[in-house]
Amino acid sequence: MTTRHLFLIGPMGAGKSTIGKQLASVLGRPFLDIDLEIVKSTGADIQWIFDMEGEDGFRQRESNMLMRTISSSTPSVIATGGGIVLSSDNRNAMTTAGKVVYLWVTKQQLYERTERDKKRPLLQVEDRKSTIDLLYEQRDPLYREIADIVFRSSSFHAQQVAAELADQLSVI
Repeated sequence: MTTRHLFLIGPMGAGKSTIGKQLASVLGRPFLDIDLEIVKSTGADIQWIFDMEGEDGFRQRESNMLMRTISSSTPSVIATGGGIVLSSDNRNAMTTAGKVVYLWVTKQQLYERTERDKKRPLLQVEDRKSTIDLLYEQRDPLYREIADIVFRSSSFHAQQVAAELADQLSVI
C-alpha cells in the first residue's frame, strides 16, 4: 500500500480507535486518533468542549485537527470521530490524502457497545437507541460515499480485524 494516510471512519462504537492501534502496528505506521489529539491540544475532554462550545464548536476543532494531521509528512493510520464525515471539506480532504476504510457494524452491535458509555456527548440522552438510529441513517450514506473499503468489523477481535484489513489493503 503506497498511500500516505489511512483513515478509519464509522459510527461511534465501531472500533476505530481499538482496531486503528492494531492496524498501525501491523502496517508499521504511527497511529493517531483525532479525538485524542483534540484532547491533547486543548487540555479539555470532548464532553467539556461540547458543553462549552456546542457540537458546532467541536466540529470546527475536529476539522482543524484533521487538516493538521493530514499535513503531517508521516504516513499514519488515523481514527476519526463518527461525525467527521458531516463536513464535505473533511470528506474531500480524506479522499485526497489517502485511503478511507469504513468500519461497518450492525446497529445492534452499536447499541451493545455504547450501552454503558458515559464519554460520548451525543449519547447522553434518555433514548440512546433512537439517537443511534438517527445518526446511523444520517451518516451511513456519507461513510459509504467516501470509503475505498467497507469492512464489516463486527465479527472479529481487533487483532483479527487488523490482520484481515491489512490483507485487503495490500490489494488496493
